[in-house]
Amino acid sequence: MSSLVQTVDWLAIAPPTIAAVVGLVVLVADLFVPESRKPLLGWLSVAGLAAATLMLLPLLDADRSTFCLVGDARVCSYTADRFTLVIQLLVLGGALLAALLSVTALKDDAKRLPEGEYWFLFLSSAAGAALLPASRDLATLIVALEVASLPAFALVGLRHGDRRSSEAALKFFLSSVTATAVSLMGISFVYAATGTLHLTRVAERIQDVDGQLDTLAQTGVVLTLIGFAFKTAAVPFHFWVPDTYVGAPLPIAAYLSVIGKAVGFSGLILVTVVALPSYADIWGPALAVLAALTMTAGNVGALRQQATRAYSAVRLLAWSSVGQAGYLLVPIAAAAYSDDAEQSIGSTVAYALMYGAVNLGAFAVAAVVGRTKTLNRISDYRGLYASSPLTALLLAFFLLCLAGLPPGIIGLFAKVTVFSAAVDAGLGWLAVVMAVNVVIALVYYLQWTAVLFRAPEGAPAKHPLTAPLTAALALTGVLGIALSGAPQLILRFTGTGLF
Repeated sequence: MSSLVQTVDWLAIAPPTIAAVVGLVVLVADLFVPESRKPLLGWLSVAGLAAATLMLLPLLDADRSTFCLVGDARVCSYTADRFTLVIQLLVLGGALLAALLSVTALKDDAKRLPEGEYWFLFLSSAAGAALLPASRDLATLIVALEVASLPAFALVGLRHGDRRSSEAALKFFLSSVTATAVSLMGISFVYAATGTLHLTRVAERIQDVDGQLDTLAQTGVVLTLIGFAFKTAAVPFHFWVPDTYVGAPLPIAAYLSVIGKAVGFSGLILVTVVALPSYADIWGPALAVLAALTMTAGNVGALRQQATRAYSAVRLLAWSSVGQAGYLLVPIAAAAYSDDAEQSIGSTVAYALMYGAVNLGAFAVAAVVGRTKTLNRISDYRGLYASSPLTALLLAFFLLCLAGLPPGIIGLFAKVTVFSAAVDAGLGWLAVVMAVNVVIALVYYLQWTAVLFRAPEGAPAKHPLTAPLTAALALTGVLGIALSGAPQLILRFTGTGLF
């Protein structure tokens, strides 16, 4: 008789575990640390995220799995393969950069942002986000999704006495709870039709579903897709993004723009490409249409912001992130039509890494300007080159990367990769829609870039840098420039290992 007691591969689960454990340590330490020493909690959190990120290195050599079925070691609930490690790098590295922004934000706004609660919620969300790409059964997937999402609601509305922050948290909460409810219903239908929650077994059994259960399985697939469309901010489920980003503390807006997207897209990839490949004729066309609508709504929404005289830089980045979500959906849709689904998914992961680095860089500059200009309007960036030349040049570089223009070669390379995935899959119409949207996006990215180099009105405003902000700018700048010099490295690194 085989034993039901399993050994746990602690090395495989180390990255999310470290983040979770440090979060608990911070929560307990907050009870005993005097108010004057509270900033130490932030640096402890930064160190914990750095340690969790470094623990990815020993996992590069071979795939590792744990929490496997007794009697079938191939069917596991947690797998650390190349896909998992790349997404965990994006999640934990992005969380580390957002944590550096948070250290300064908490120092500047200590009266309204309680540090102990902030760091506990932040690390808890990061742990859930790091767990999700390793999940290989639907139950673990949903649990990880909620562990990543629930603390994020509180983080958005954590600023005491701020009505806009509370409204943003409520809107984010209601939309996300709706998404979870729809996803759970879809997953329950899939389980009822297949009798299993493990992704690989779902893929095997859903092909031979009984005729009476076929409608149930199809409904489950559709509802699951709708639930993840909410999480990825795909149209028409994107309405919460601009108000949430503007109302949240700026580091949390940066966190949601990158880590929130990584969570949604990695979950969507696992559900569609791994669990439901036989239903590609349903999710492929649906995601292609969603990609076209999402990139168009995001870019047109960003363009419309310029109709208001005092439009916010954070709101512009929020609409931009919706447009970028549309580009990220393209290769996933292409995987339904392509003979090489792994290459298509690799394109999405490569684009996500590029977007994560440069978007966090743009938010880092926004954090610098926001220290003296609390409204953080685009007009506040006028003359930034005159007062802070290096900061202005870095922001210009990040915006050109997002636009896909030289010298932001990594942005151009990522867009060409996604465009090629659509063309190779026979989705020529989607490639055309993407090309049109890239042109639309050029308008608002270049206009913001031009503002940086205009003569300031009056004396140039000073924008003091702190050590954490300097570190965040340096890390994102070096990463963006290095990848622009050797963009092919990112595509080699993102071989998914899912197949």
